[in-house]
Amino acid sequence: MAMQLAIVNQSHLVVPDANVSALGFPGPWSEPTFTAAAKVRVGVTCCFFLIASCSNVAVLCSISGKRCKSHLRILILSLSIADLLVTLLVMPLDAMWNIMIQWYADELSCKILNFGKLFSMYSAALVLVVISLDRHWAILYPLSFTSAGQRNRIMLWTAWIGSLLLASPQLFLFRLRTVPGANFTQCATHGSFAQHWQETAYNMFTFCTLFVTPLGVMIVCYTRILWEIGKQMKHKNELARSKNDLISKARLKTLKMTLVIVVSFMVCWTPYYLLGIWYWFQPEMIYLTPEYVHHSLFLFGLLHTCTDPLVYGLYTPSFKEDLHTWLRRLGGLLTRKAKNSKPLADSEMNIKDFTSMDGPTTTATTVQSVF
Repeated sequence: MAMQLAIVNQSHLVVPDANVSALGFPGPWSEPTFTAAAKVRVGVTCCFFLIASCSNVAVLCSISGKRCKSHLRILILSLSIADLLVTLLVMPLDAMWNIMIQWYADELSCKILNFGKLFSMYSAALVLVVISLDRHWAILYPLSFTSAGQRNRIMLWTAWIGSLLLASPQLFLFRLRTVPGANFTQCATHGSFAQHWQETAYNMFTFCTLFVTPLGVMIVCYTRILWEIGKQMKHKNELARSKNDLISKARLKTLKMTLVIVVSFMVCWTPYYLLGIWYWFQPEMIYLTPEYVHHSLFLFGLLHTCTDPLVYGLYTPSFKEDLHTWLRRLGGLLTRKAKNSKPLADSEMNIKDFTSMDGPTTTATTVQSVF
């Protein structure tokens, strides 16, 4: 199935381009098929879904069970929720859309689901911006630590509300379109813009607010942080080390964790967005690049939702302890269930029959007889 890349119009999904010419693109229209490359994409997406959902739920449970009042706790909690939204909204719909090829639900579902997908993508990006700003203030302005909790709550509210507002145009742009003379219906934005430049402008606005601006803020924040750390390392021999150092070991460890999370976001999504820019200005490129390239870059972007919990686990010993505890409990439950479902041996059945005929016995006697 040849695929059309449309980051904004398909809300971060690569959808069939077999309806391209019928919906206003050049070239002959032919009904799409579920190709081998699309099948691989669906299989990998399902694996990512299982990994991301389990790992992010584990992070949520671990953080929720902590009594610690660290202001970073609510940031990691929000990031896990945003990653779960991407996992639960983007991945299943992408897999089902690739399998079914066309849209079989009603128009309201078309609008709401595409709004939800873009909202989840915005929330994941903007929460990372909040985390970057928090680390920036923590390193460069350590004396503002007392107001960090309130500041982070305000920024998180702004990020979530901003995500809702920025994704809301999807509710008005997406609609059902049927190919003339064919029994093929697609959920698309075709016909929602009077001029092509309007669609391009909206795509570029979304690209800037969803990727370029968050990426720029992250780069500026961590560049200043690394610059400040470099200055302190340069003069470390002139400063007395103590518990009240400007940059403590715990703070540096947290900084490393958040930096790795931000870098993984950049590495995973940048190739896919660059391909999107190429498509916007040269739509014919969709016929020049192999189908597996589009699939691979999109899957590489989704990988970010799986890496966040992994990074958090690597830098958080308490999460490792919680994970080991859950695995031991799960192993104990499975062992007890296996023992309870194990069929009784003939000797055990005879003993039970004997005790039932001759009257009740004490618990101690029964246990001793059976075991």
